[in-house]
Amino acid sequence: MATDPNPVDVQEQEQQEEPRERRHEAGEHPHQGGAALQMEVAPQAKPSNYPRRRASETANSILAGQTIVAIAVVLVVCYIAKLVLVVLLVSILLAFILAPVVNLLQRLALPRALASFIAMLVLVGAIYGGLYFGYSRAVSFVQDLPKYSSRIKHVVDRYKAQIERIQKSTEGVLPANPNGKTVTIQQQTNWGELITRNLGNVGEILLAVSFMPFLVYFMLSWSDHVRAATGMLFKMENRNTAYVTLGRISAMIHSFINGNLVVGVFTSIISLIVFGSMHLPYFYFLGFISGFLSLIPYLGVVLAIIPPMVAGLGTLHGAGMFAIILTVLLVHLFALNVLYPKLIGSRLQLNPLAVTLALLIWGWLWGAMGLILAVPLTGAMKIIFDNVDALRPYGAWLGE
Repeated sequence: MATDPNPVDVQEQEQQEEPRERRHEAGEHPHQGGAALQMEVAPQAKPSNYPRRRASETANSILAGQTIVAIAVVLVVCYIAKLVLVVLLVSILLAFILAPVVNLLQRLALPRALASFIAMLVLVGAIYGGLYFGYSRAVSFVQDLPKYSSRIKHVVDRYKAQIERIQKSTEGVLPANPNGKTVTIQQQTNWGELITRNLGNVGEILLAVSFMPFLVYFMLSWSDHVRAATGMLFKMENRNTAYVTLGRISAMIHSFINGNLVVGVFTSIISLIVFGSMHLPYFYFLGFISGFLSLIPYLGVVLAIIPPMVAGLGTLHGAGMFAIILTVLLVHLFALNVLYPKLIGSRLQLNPLAVTLALLIWGWLWGAMGLILAVPLTGAMKIIFDNVDALRPYGAWLGE
């Protein structure tokens, strides 16, 4: 006998089947209920990149600050230790100049230590011979100076008269002194105090220069050991890069020295021929001095003009002086724009702005020696920058 269902059970069953029917009408499978439920949950917001970007900017700022501080420290050290650094760098250049002599003597079955000693004797002899020849020529020029004293006095008096005329014309324009009194102050020079004050600096320079022969000798005799030991200072994975960098720097310095030697000899020969045709006294000595003075960057052309002009004061007039200036200027421009790029430019690969800044900075730090050492120093820095990944952008900035 069938019994009627309980109304309460029927109601619960209908309530359970009603959502099931809704899902079925929506095309959902019963086992996809969890996925549908997940779709109803609001999507979570993606994490912001602002903290990461802020941390990167902070790291870049710290790196830039550390770079500026490091550059400042290096400049201060270079300025304070300029005497030691100049002596060391000049000794390195001299060692590179004498290296071919040492290699030639080694081919003759001489030990490297003995070959280095003979090369040093050659260097000392060459320096002594140059100083002796220059001193004797200078003494002879001073002794012959009275022969040209009347002509020199005539030239000086002419320029003095022009200066006096200019001074009188300015006195007519400027207001006169109302008191009508002229006070002349003349400061006396205390030579004893001046010599005493500079004696310490001269002693320091002589002491530092006295180390140069020993430095050059040991750089020549221990060059293989120094090169190998320098590479051992780096980690194993960086030693090959270190050896390549040292090799490129060595090739650059050799090219710089040989190129300057060729350019100096060329300008000296041209100057010697021109000065000889103008009958300048001691033209062979003046041509040599003027030719090699023109190698100094920027100031070289001015320094190269001074010796022949001083020698020509008693013998040359306006046209002759103009010929001297024109000759030195043309030879300097030809060497700078034609010979230098062919002999040295392929090794240095420095742009003109970088060279100018280098001359300014090193000249400010070390004076005249800074002008001489600025180009090889900057070329070595560029080679180091090109072989270090982190510094490669700086090398690209220095390059052409």
